[in-house]
Amino acid sequence: MKNNKVSDRFLISLFFLIFFSEAIHTQDNLSFKYFGLSIHPHGERDNAHLMPNKLDKNAYGVINYGAALGYEKFIIKDALSLKAVQALYADCAEQFAGFSHIGLRAKIYGHRKGSLYGGIDPTLVYRKNWHSLDAYVDRYRFKGKQEDKWQYMFLWYGGELEYRLRLSESINLAVSFIPGYPDLMSLSWGISYHMPKKEKRVQ
Repeated sequence: MKNNKVSDRFLISLFFLIFFSEAIHTQDNLSFKYFGLSIHPHGERDNAHLMPNKLDKNAYGVINYGAALGYEKFIIKDALSLKAVQALYADCAEQFAGFSHIGLRAKIYGHRKGSLYGGIDPTLVYRKNWHSLDAYVDRYRFKGKQEDKWQYMFLWYGGELEYRLRLSESINLAVSFIPGYPDLMSLSWGISYHMPKKEKRVQ
């Protein structure tokens, strides 16, 4: 019982150390991106007829219309962070859809003008049920019965590669690639903003 209490106190202390300690707290980051472009590496021949914004007859590429909002909290300055992303958009069939993911990000490469970040984390993708669409062929990627309102897919290996081109001290042009092969690959682009650290008031 005593060991459990010690363990609980250690975990609570560690949590507060990471998220609230002035010693390691650095700038947080907000991002807003246009979403974007869906990529189907093997094409979508069976359901390409349902995708009005496809770039080719087999829908290897499909334009989407929507946005992705991200919040990033750095644990180690400009090197390691915890990032959450929420996207809402019109999917390949122009129906309401979205994805959510949260996980660790680390800098892979950096120089004066730009940096590349990456991470692997769980991603939940959801959309209005395609079973209501004419001649839809279920390829069993998404879960959900015909009578359900929604379909969903969970990718435990989801993640993000993001390149940030520095425009100013606090503004970056950002391009994100979600490499969830073969189920979800997508591109989005927009702006990321480094939120200035709050200064302590001198009493």
